[in-house]
Amino acid sequence: MPKRDLTIAMVGAGGDGIVTMGDVLAQAAAREGLNVLKTEAYGPQIRGGESSSVVRLSADPIYESGDAIDVVVVFSWADFARFKGEVMPAKNAVVLSDDADPVARTPEDLGLGPEAVWIKVPFAKLSTDSGAKGSKNLVGLGVLTALFGLPAATLRRAIVHRFGRKKAAVGEGALKAFEAGHALGQTLPPMPERQLGYTPGPPKLLMSGNEATAIGALHAGCRYFAGYPITPSTEILQFLDEWLPKMGGAAVQTEDELSAIGAVLGASFAGQKAMTATSGPGLALMTEMLGLASMAELPCVIVDVQRGGPSTGLPTKSEQSDLSQALFGTHGDAPRVVMAPSDVEGCFHTTVDAFNIAEEYQIPVIVLSDQLVGQRRETLDPASLVHAVRERRLPTDEELTNYSRYKETPDGVSPMARPGTPGGIYQTNGLEHDESGRPASLHVLHERMNAKRYRKLRPIRDAYTFHRRYGPEDAEFGILCWGSSKGVVREAVRRANARGQKVAAFVPQVLYPFPKNEFETFLKGLKRILVVELSYSAQFYKYLRTFLDLPHERTHIFKRSGGKSLTLEEVDAEITALLAAERAEEKVSA
Repeated sequence: MPKRDLTIAMVGAGGDGIVTMGDVLAQAAAREGLNVLKTEAYGPQIRGGESSSVVRLSADPIYESGDAIDVVVVFSWADFARFKGEVMPAKNAVVLSDDADPVARTPEDLGLGPEAVWIKVPFAKLSTDSGAKGSKNLVGLGVLTALFGLPAATLRRAIVHRFGRKKAAVGEGALKAFEAGHALGQTLPPMPERQLGYTPGPPKLLMSGNEATAIGALHAGCRYFAGYPITPSTEILQFLDEWLPKMGGAAVQTEDELSAIGAVLGASFAGQKAMTATSGPGLALMTEMLGLASMAELPCVIVDVQRGGPSTGLPTKSEQSDLSQALFGTHGDAPRVVMAPSDVEGCFHTTVDAFNIAEEYQIPVIVLSDQLVGQRRETLDPASLVHAVRERRLPTDEELTNYSRYKETPDGVSPMARPGTPGGIYQTNGLEHDESGRPASLHVLHERMNAKRYRKLRPIRDAYTFHRRYGPEDAEFGILCWGSSKGVVREAVRRANARGQKVAAFVPQVLYPFPKNEFETFLKGLKRILVVELSYSAQFYKYLRTFLDLPHERTHIFKRSGGKSLTLEEVDAEITALLAAERAEEKVSA
């Protein structure tokens, strides 16, 4: 019986076209109406180095990239070794390796079982013989198509679309390489039980998290972007550099992150919706300017696509270790909002919400994405990309009479005049100030203005309570996680529920201001609590404890460093072990 779910991993050197191979496969599957989730990883080198691409295809909804790999295509065992512990073949996996690779590996080296299938393929030779030297990635796609029932006609169209835009000869050569691999695959022993079984459906939209973030910014009305290229956020800069000018906006590549945030604040002061995108090291450089945004009450959005740290750390790998910096990285009392998308579609909606909050409440908003969410590609329904947009509060004619830019109001938000507005002139800088904007250092005034700026957080918390909850309402075991951990946790909850275990999960999108009421509602009645995060120092758990009374004896933590995606098996093993321990305790008590 054919499989409804197939996970394929491709591994090779930087010049082997691994990412392109995954892109073409993912795009073709999306056009067939399949659910697709594609992730990629590569070495930290500027040029060359190892790369991998994992594509999960399914006729059913999927939320994570899959643990055990069904099919592994290896162009270089030396490069495969650099992904030790990350690309994990299933015991019964099919392995396609290059017969010309000088490095030898055996099924035992990969921990494969007797049901595994190992096929050596002359990828490079077939590529050269077909007249498309250097196209062994397309030869590999051809072999995969023949062996596993992938959509051959759609893949051919995807190859022409990808390569035919260069020169007709390039597209023709790419197709020849694909056909050479497909012909070879048809001569290999068939594996009907391993083929992907599905019914083609309407095409789905395939998009990366960084693309969804950029589209969300455009939808929200962002017309100015300033940023400095930094992995893994650079695609946001690249996307907006192409599209903002077409929409009457501007994108600027600055000399560093300090200049980027400064330019964004200048654009915001001038009346534009403005954003920057960076990663952990860049966010660290923006800390002082974040204080200026808080003090001057300037709307702005900062997207941090997290990577492994500290310092240069793991530039191409994911981690959830910028949380403390986003929440507390400041001098003085500088309010901000911190949000976290958990999938590609969430990147769009979170970004629009970030602009809505920033503009409506005149406050900086940090969006904590990460490499796994930002650079993975995922199918979604185009109709889901709809979201209401809000604007900043401008002064009325009456308010422009004796205009006070920082006038105290019940919700802490004062009307913000655009430069050049008659009657709307005011002074703004990083010094503490009175209601008109004039610098002042009186203790009483500083206390009042701090209270004004922090007063915004309560209405934000009440208006933006978005979170995800999975599992039964009467759950006895609860999981708390955030960001990209959601997909794996959601599938772990589904697996546990299928076993009859009452397990649920809570995933907040707004991390600060803290959604205390929603957390406490979820925690009621739980016998066990599991906190899941990719942070060695357990930043999320420690943050939760500042607001929640988490019982020590019933709260457990699964935390580790990033560099490897969270896996379903890891979370499921924690659930199983903790529930087994609970049953053992109940027997002793009885």
